[in-house]
Amino acid sequence: MTTDYKVITGKVRLSFTKNVFTPDEKNSYSIMILIDKKDKETLTKINSAVDKFKTDAKAVTIWGSKFLASFKTPLRDGDTERDTDKYPEYKGHYFINANTYNKPSVVDAKMNDIIDKSELYSGCYGRVSIMPAAYNVDGNKGIKFYLNNVQKLAEGEPLGGAGASNASDDFTAVEDDFLS
Repeated sequence: MTTDYKVITGKVRLSFTKNVFTPDEKNSYSIMILIDKKDKETLTKINSAVDKFKTDAKAVTIWGSKFLASFKTPLRDGDTERDTDKYPEYKGHYFINANTYNKPSVVDAKMNDIIDKSELYSGCYGRVSIMPAAYNVDGNKGIKFYLNNVQKLAEGEPLGGAGASNASDDFTAVEDDFLS
């Protein structure tokens, strides 16, 4: 496939990062990207790639016809598709799920490989390289995004509850006689 459709996002919020380093039960690596609705540059790149991809010859072959209005597109509206009272991180954001069967590279802002999985977490900020792809599964047709690579840019408030704490925050050292 050509790289004409590749999108490198601006600064986005990363979510569901668990399967960036370790594949899920289907052997797929994945991430959710939260894009601020004010980030017109990233949204223009995504929409442009999707619009161009709608006429891709290989995609049309996969769908069995030209792109139809009933087909699904990957950019989803967090304000209308998620409960923003329960999940406030979606408010004012679009989101995209991206996955791949090839392990993505994950680097920090200085282009160093991120080895420690805890450095990339739901709520941090980064840039993501993604590529549109056609799908036709059980009558569902549309465009999805494949995940290429991830670059962490900044820390952020962890998503998904209170998050993990450090043992030193929870416990103090105990004397042997405490255990008897």
